[in-house]
Amino acid sequence: MSVFYSSDNEPEVTNRKGAVVAARSVKDPIHDMIPLSPRLCMFIDTKQFQRLRNIKQLGTSYYIWLGASHSRFEHCIGVAFLARSMATHLKDKQPELGITDRDIECVEVAGLCHDLGHGPWSHVWDGLFIPKALPGRSWKHEDASVMMFDALVRENEIPMKAEDEAFIKALISGDPSQCSADEKPFLFDIVANRRNGLDVDKFDYIPRDSHMVGDKMNIALMRIINSARVLDDQICYDIKDANLIYEICATRFKLHKMIYSHKAAKAIEYMIIDGLLAAEPHLKIANRVDDPRKYLYLTDDIMGRIEESTDPELAKSRAIFDRIRTRDLYKMVDYKVVDWPWAEIFQNNITPEGIVEAARELSEEDPSIRELVKTLSVEHVICDFSLMHYGMKEKNPLDFVKFYSKRHPNEPSHAERGVYSNLMPQFFAELLVRIFTRDVDYFGVIQAGYRRCLQKLPSQINDPTPDQLVLEPMFPITPPVQSQSQSFAEITPTPSPPVLANDHGLVPSAPAPVPVPTTPRTFSRVSSFSRPGHGLGRGGGGGGGGGSTTDPTPFSNNNFTTVDMSFAPPSPSRKAKRRRVD
Repeated sequence: MSVFYSSDNEPEVTNRKGAVVAARSVKDPIHDMIPLSPRLCMFIDTKQFQRLRNIKQLGTSYYIWLGASHSRFEHCIGVAFLARSMATHLKDKQPELGITDRDIECVEVAGLCHDLGHGPWSHVWDGLFIPKALPGRSWKHEDASVMMFDALVRENEIPMKAEDEAFIKALISGDPSQCSADEKPFLFDIVANRRNGLDVDKFDYIPRDSHMVGDKMNIALMRIINSARVLDDQICYDIKDANLIYEICATRFKLHKMIYSHKAAKAIEYMIIDGLLAAEPHLKIANRVDDPRKYLYLTDDIMGRIEESTDPELAKSRAIFDRIRTRDLYKMVDYKVVDWPWAEIFQNNITPEGIVEAARELSEEDPSIRELVKTLSVEHVICDFSLMHYGMKEKNPLDFVKFYSKRHPNEPSHAERGVYSNLMPQFFAELLVRIFTRDVDYFGVIQAGYRRCLQKLPSQINDPTPDQLVLEPMFPITPPVQSQSQSFAEITPTPSPPVLANDHGLVPSAPAPVPVPTTPRTFSRVSSFSRPGHGLGRGGGGGGGGGSTTDPTPFSNNNFTTVDMSFAPPSPSRKAKRRRVD
């Protein structure tokens, strides 16, 4: 068996069977030729790591984008390559940091093994299935990564010091408190950066995912790595690369907006979860997360194993999976993009129970849907909330990144507004609210119930506080011309009452300058929810009424999705749309 660290006179590396492990290279579509050292191959050539070949990187996106068949396997090899590249660059450019070969090896292995714990269909498992299958359990795939790493080292008899093993697991978790305080803190910025989210994990999946779906988004990876410099015990970057780093964060948002949150992929996610939950009482799938031997075989293949089974207990699961195969998917009834200040309000108040209750209220007003609503239940309704952001929720990730300049290479500081761009959103996150139905028969009444909930929403919340509101700019975009007799205070406009951004994320332009008031204006529900003289907009009621509105609010309807309450879309089990009548 070999020692773990590399050296100039590296001994032969042998595995637990005594066979010599040779170095090799692999051809990667993103990073070209990736060299794999014998020590890294000791981790790759294990059942625990090879398992990742059977877990798709983008989960159900493969049902939409034919090229999105790549797995966690190649992603992890790419992250290991970038992790070594980053650590090696820092060692070469800043020898005073004292980075050792051992440090580089640990960072590389952490990059390789950081996703060992992903379950079937990647984030579908820990984001949707586990919270429902094991309610109250705070489990995440990083926990399983640590578990599987322990099993990998133990079962494959990979020699490693206890402090090195603890260091690697801490790097995977991004938590320095899990290892010795003597470890270099800036190394935690490489694989799982909790400070600002700027790490080699993103440097790999952004170009890889976009390339595989056919919409390649190039990132100058080597330029970013060569720009890295450690100051104040954290990785900083050259200020001339600030726009490039900002673009990485914006591209992350774009991928979530355009690819990861596709409505059909999301519908299939919920169908898979329903199928697994139906099988859970019989197969006890969720409890396998605590057993590395059982978790080893928990991959995307579980769907096929359920389908091939003839057990009557799995009949419901097989029926759901059959709907996926025949494209008889759950249908998106309605959607709305919500500004960050209102995200929590929507998540707390838009529920399946509320939608069903609202539909029942509407049935009392409209006898034509009364019989249909009698059979409507919360099981027919799915409320999906997808939070999309630049990497740090509502905050600008670059506010947490420090930069240096050529003239001041040892003086790190944050980049202020105006240094790299002024064209930035007020909030760097938004909530995509979508309502799905499991049964197309209830499409129209579920939409009507949801819209009745929207109509009620303003009366169910208290007056928003100032920090919950989207305010108009404090200053005009183009400053007024200042005469010689005017002071700056005389031409500075005062803030006007808060006005919500519209559905396109735009805020009305600033008003003309007015005298500064002696007391601040109060915040009111009327001024924040809609402009004076306007209601919730046409079609804002509980019915399916359409029409356009020139004054969108957080609670207005999406006019592009409006249907009649009796609407039911076609599906493989329904040849054509039909309208219900009494």
